[in-house]
Amino acid sequence: MKTRFPPRYKFLITAGPTREYIDPVRFISNAATGTIGYLIAGQAREKGHEVILLSGPTNTKPPRAVKTVYFESALELKKMVDRYYKWADCVISTGAVSDFRPRISFKQKIKKKKMIKNIALVQNPDILKLLGQRKKNKVLIGFALETNNLLANARRKLKEKRLDFIVANRLSNRYSPFGDQNLSVVIIDKTKKDKFPMIKKAKLARIILDRAEKLCYSLKRKI
Repeated sequence: MKTRFPPRYKFLITAGPTREYIDPVRFISNAATGTIGYLIAGQAREKGHEVILLSGPTNTKPPRAVKTVYFESALELKKMVDRYYKWADCVISTGAVSDFRPRISFKQKIKKKKMIKNIALVQNPDILKLLGQRKKNKVLIGFALETNNLLANARRKLKEKRLDFIVANRLSNRYSPFGDQNLSVVIIDKTKKDKFPMIKKAKLARIILDRAEKLCYSLKRKI
């Protein structure tokens, strides 16, 4: 197979949080800002790759010349991922997807006097795991945020979701990975782990993109 050098690939990147609405005002969400996903998308575009960025609600400015499609809920994100998955050479899933959503989303704001004490939840689809089940000739990269058993939980996700590698970081009372501050992460693949203590997010984005490019190159050579 003839390959242009440097080769150009199609990257599908998810970033930011989801919102699962209880009523038109209240929702279940998380503190993700989308920073690392936006950085990877911007750097990939600067290197000449085709990029589609699927973004949850965030105040982060979209990267220049990157096609950005917005979503709110996990189900909306799943529809978008299903739409673009065939197009992509590589999926980088930095998005923080809610594991659960309210079983019922009320159409009107729930008044204080009628506020329900318990909210029934149903499980959202595990989007990345579903992609892994139909992986074929794709590169899949995931992220793991854990409060305990970081390496064990990350390795389990790596295997269960058939990822090429996973970027794992820990949340604690003394350390938060959200926003623009530095990260302490471990990148784990099937054979090794590499630790990156207190690395700037822009530098980490370059490392992730470089590894993704090499995986795409190796995979394309085998086809």
